Amino acid sequence: MTLSTYTLRPATVADAALIQRQRDAMFTDMGQDPARLAQVHGVGATWLRGALGRGLYTGVLAEAGAEVVAGAGVLWQDLPPNADTGLTVRAYVLNVYVRPDHRGRRLARRLVEHLLAECAARGVRLVSLHASEAGRPTYEALGFTPTNELRLTLPGEAGA
Repeated sequence: MTLSTYTLRPATVADAALIQRQRDAMFTDMGQDPARLAQVHGVGATWLRGALGRGLYTGVLAEAGAEVVAGAGVLWQDLPPNADTGLTVRAYVLNVYVRPDHRGRRLARRLVEHLLAECAARGVRLVSLHASEAGRPTYEALGFTPTNELRLTLPGEAGA
């Protein structure tokens, strides 16, 4: 298959469960425990339905025929201006997933390029993401650079 074989389409509220399954597969591929992912699957699908419905999340899905084989999304963040931008909307790319039997065809790059075009069309200048080791070369080729972000996970129940 070539890239021209794939059709991109916007994700809808009806795609929330599918996007959550892709998200679960993405995290499983990165070594997360499937049992822990199962604990938050329903909450994730519910969140996606709401975020898609409110326009907080924009997704794009790639189809081969009538079958969805890949997807990606962007979370529109309302943040204060900073030294890098006077704009109050930023984009966070997430849920970039390509089914294993469709990898190696630059499909993830095409999906992210589509989302970056959407960012540009909205005037959003700052775009961030977290990359897996497998995805890092694709993002770096698109111009993403590492930042100094730190993370702290407070104790509590998954899915709570």
